[in-house]
Amino acid sequence: MMGTKTMDDDEGRRRRRSIKEDDDDDDGGAWRRWSVLVATVWIQALTGTNFDFSAYSSALKSSLGVSQEALNYLATASDMGKALGWSSGLALLYMPLHAVLLLSAALGLAAYAAQYYCLVFVSPAAAAALAIPYPLVFLVCLVAGCSICWFNTVCFVLCIRSFSASNRSLALSLSISFNGLSAAFYTLFANALSPFSPSIYLLLNAILPLAVSILALPAILLCHKSDSQPRSAPWHDKRVFLGLYILASITGVYLVVFGSFTTTSSSAAWVILTGAMVLLALPLIIPACASCSYLDTFGPDPASPLNHDDPHKPLLVSNNNQTESDGMLQKTMEHQLHSSSCGTMLDKGRLVVLGEEHSAKKLIWSVDFWLYYTAYFCGATVGLVYSNNLGQIAQSLHQQSQLTMLLAVYSSCSFFGRLLSALPDLPGRKVSLARTGWLAGALVPMPMAFLLMWKQQDVSSLVAGTAIVGLSSGFIFAAAVSVTSELFGPNSIGVNHNILITNIPLGSLLYGQIAAMVYDANGQRMTVKDNRTGIVDTMVVCMGAKCYSTTFFVWACITLLGLASSIVLFIRTKPAYATAASRSSCKNLHQDCS
Repeated sequence: MMGTKTMDDDEGRRRRRSIKEDDDDDDGGAWRRWSVLVATVWIQALTGTNFDFSAYSSALKSSLGVSQEALNYLATASDMGKALGWSSGLALLYMPLHAVLLLSAALGLAAYAAQYYCLVFVSPAAAAALAIPYPLVFLVCLVAGCSICWFNTVCFVLCIRSFSASNRSLALSLSISFNGLSAAFYTLFANALSPFSPSIYLLLNAILPLAVSILALPAILLCHKSDSQPRSAPWHDKRVFLGLYILASITGVYLVVFGSFTTTSSSAAWVILTGAMVLLALPLIIPACASCSYLDTFGPDPASPLNHDDPHKPLLVSNNNQTESDGMLQKTMEHQLHSSSCGTMLDKGRLVVLGEEHSAKKLIWSVDFWLYYTAYFCGATVGLVYSNNLGQIAQSLHQQSQLTMLLAVYSSCSFFGRLLSALPDLPGRKVSLARTGWLAGALVPMPMAFLLMWKQQDVSSLVAGTAIVGLSSGFIFAAAVSVTSELFGPNSIGVNHNILITNIPLGSLLYGQIAAMVYDANGQRMTVKDNRTGIVDTMVVCMGAKCYSTTFFVWACITLLGLASSIVLFIRTKPAYATAASRSSCKNLHQDCS
C-alpha cells in the first residue's frame, strides 16, 4: 500500500511539473510570437522601397537621358522581380530564415547602391568610362524588386509559423499594413537628411533595409515552429491584437498629419522623424506586458489542452458529433451546388471547402484562380502603376512642389486600406461577409477615382483620387495573402501567392506602356539643364491635362473589369465560406457543451 501511495505521489508531482512546464513554454512562446510579429512590422515598414520610386524617377530619367517609355521599363523591371518570388521559397528549403533575410538585404544594398551611383555620378554627357549601360540599370532594378519579394516572403512565413489559423490573418494584415507606410517613413528620413535631393531616397533604399534586418535578427532567431500552435486563450490574443491595431492607427494618423509637412527647418524635421520612430517602437511594449501578465491575469484556458481532468470522454463525444456535423454540412453543401441557379459557368470547378491545398498544376486549371488573378491584375496592380507614375503626373500638372504631399497621402491611405483588410477577422463585427466579398467591395471606389481624375485634373481631385486609389489598392494588397491561403491552402502559399503576383510585372509593363505612349505622344522635346553638372540635354516633356487624361479613362475601364471579376469570384466562393462559418459555429457549440 505504501509503495502504491508513493507511486501515486510521484505521478502527481510529475503531472504538476509537466503542467508548470507547459505554462512556462506557453508564456515563452507568447513572448516569442509577439516579438516576431513586431520584427515583421519593422521589416515591412522599411523595405517597401518600390513605393518611393516617384520621388526620384524624374531625376533618374534626366540623369540617364531616357524617354518616358524607357523609364517605364525600369519600373517594370522592379516589378518583374516579383515574378522571381518563387526563388525565395526555394531558398527557404535550403537556408534558415535569418540567412534569407540577410541575403535579401544584401541584394537590395547592391542594387540600390548601383542606382545611386547612376543618379549622382552619371549624366548623359559623362565620360564613357563612368556611364552604366541601360541594360545593366534594368538588371539592377530587377534585383532590387527581387529583394523586396524576398523580404515579403520571409515576413509571410514568420507570421504563418508563429500564429495559429484563428489569428494568422490578423498577424498578416498588421504586418503587411506597415509596408504601405514605407514611402512616408522614407520621406521623413529624406526631409531630415537632405530634403531637396532625390538621390537621398536611393541611398536610404540601400541602407535602411539592411539596418532593420540586423535590428530584427534576434527576434527572428527565437522563432520556433512549435509556436504555431499556441495554447493561449484566443480572446486574450484578440485583445493584444486590438492594442497593436490601435497603435498602428495612431502611427498612420501621425504620418498623415506630419508626413506631408514640408519644413525648411532641419531640427523640426528631425523631431518629426524621432516621433515616427518612437511610434514604430511602441508595439514592442504590448507583447512585453502581455507575456509578463499572461499567467497571473488569465491563467490556463479551461478549454485548452492544459486541462488534464479526464478529457477523453468529452473529447470523444465532441469529435463524434463534429464528424456527424461535418458530414451533414458536406451533404448540404453538395445539394446547394447542384441546385444553384447561377448557371453552369458558376458551378464548374467551384471550391467546396476552404483551405484545400492546391498544387501549381491544380491552381492553373482552377477557374476561381483566374477570376482572382484578373481581379488583382485589373485592380491593385493598376494602383501600383499609378503610384509609379505619380511623379510624372504631378510634374505634368505643374504640381511638382506637391509631390512629397501626394506620396505621403498615397502611402498613408494605402496603410489604412491594409489595416481595414483585417475587418473580416475582428471580433464583434456585425457584418458577416466572405473575404472575397470584402475584396470586391474594396474595388468599387477605384474606377470612381480614375473617372474623377479624368474629368477634373486639379489639385483637389488629384489628392482625392490618390487617397482613394491608395486606400483601395492597399486593402487588396493585404487581403490577398489571406485570400490565397483560404482558397488554395496555407501550406502552399509560398508558391501559389508568388504565382498570383506574376500579374504585377505584366500589369506594370502593360499599364505603364499605355501611360508612356500617351505621355510621349502629347509631349515635346525640351532643353533641360542639370543643376548639378550644368549640362544641357534635350528630352520629351509633357505638360498639361492631356498628358494623362486618356490614361485615367483607360485605367478606369480596366478597374471596372477587375470589379466584375471580383463579384463573380465572390458569388462562386460564397457557399464555401458559409460552410466554413457553419463548421466554426458547430465547433464552438460543442466546446461550450463539453
